[in-house]
Amino acid sequence: MVNLRAPSLIALAGLSTLALAACSGPAAGSDASAAPTAEGEAFTVVATTTQVADFTRELTDGLNVEVTQLLQPGMSAHSFEPTPADLVALGSADLVVSSGAGLEEWLDAAVSSSGYAGEVVDASADVTLSGSHEHDHGEEAHAEEGHDHAEGEEHDHAEGDEHAHAEETTAGADEHAEGNPHTWTSPANAKLMATEIATHLEELPGIDAAAVQANADAYDAELTELDTWIAANVDAVPEADRVVVTNHDALHYYLEQYGITFVGSIMPSFDDSAEPSAAEIDALIAEIKEHDVKAIFTETQLSPQNAETIAAQTGAKVFSGDKALATDALGEPGTPTGTYVGATVHNTQMIIESWGATATDVPEVLAQQ
Repeated sequence: MVNLRAPSLIALAGLSTLALAACSGPAAGSDASAAPTAEGEAFTVVATTTQVADFTRELTDGLNVEVTQLLQPGMSAHSFEPTPADLVALGSADLVVSSGAGLEEWLDAAVSSSGYAGEVVDASADVTLSGSHEHDHGEEAHAEEGHDHAEGEEHDHAEGDEHAHAEETTAGADEHAEGNPHTWTSPANAKLMATEIATHLEELPGIDAAAVQANADAYDAELTELDTWIAANVDAVPEADRVVVTNHDALHYYLEQYGITFVGSIMPSFDDSAEPSAAEIDALIAEIKEHDVKAIFTETQLSPQNAETIAAQTGAKVFSGDKALATDALGEPGTPTGTYVGATVHNTQMIIESWGATATDVPEVLAQQ
């Protein structure tokens, strides 16, 4: 993953004064200043990724809250560098929401340069991290675990507080040995992340906490419906056909939840800016042939060039363009992948199609997203 380069750090440090001068948000450590200072003035929440920004908007629907997201559609969270405008937004925030799990390695430097001294919410605080490049994504244990989440709102991930990653948010690249940071891809994890964000929103002095909770309950119900729909469609496909190859290792929690075999990724890494070696490409080609994989998925933020090269040697179909998966970033607002629910529906439809099946009609509550 890419940290802020030295020139960028110098530039950010030089912009600290500018950011502080523009701030109208909370004073250092002052909870009272988190409330809007004038009647009708909006709360300001800065969210890092498109996913946690979408969660935050769902939770604050109808409330006087302005949500600013740092990453825009199509951007990679791994190679992101904040702009001066991003620093000003951070410095003016009443609350900052991050995806967490070590994903945003650039965030500490940006927060420090902005002058923001308030709370940075780790949305992944209650998610149990898993996944490494040494384990087999196709293990039967995954299939056995996969649909526990569809049976009710009490999920295995939420059963204990002994998650090891609570202290990992700001450490560095070595943290990824603890697990895959793409936590949101699983609807079960998305429920936990939305709940964590809601808890901190409700603590903002002066906010309508009851309205936040009502929004949280409604969104949780949508995510439960999404989970149920995905599970039903995956279960309708023979287990031997449930195989996936992607551009990089971004779907771990989704595949784990639904018992889907991860054959491999073009970039054998959590980082979508990594480059595969010739040996790694050869190994993936062999795996694709062994598992009779019919499709290779590109992702909206990545070039399909490597996928097309591999497809030419394996006969697999490349899902790119409108069929690419929305993994690290959601699509433009108003498009089918512009929300978390919409992107996850799209990804599921494409995966089901790659197995030679057709997904069932999307429930009305999800189609409205």
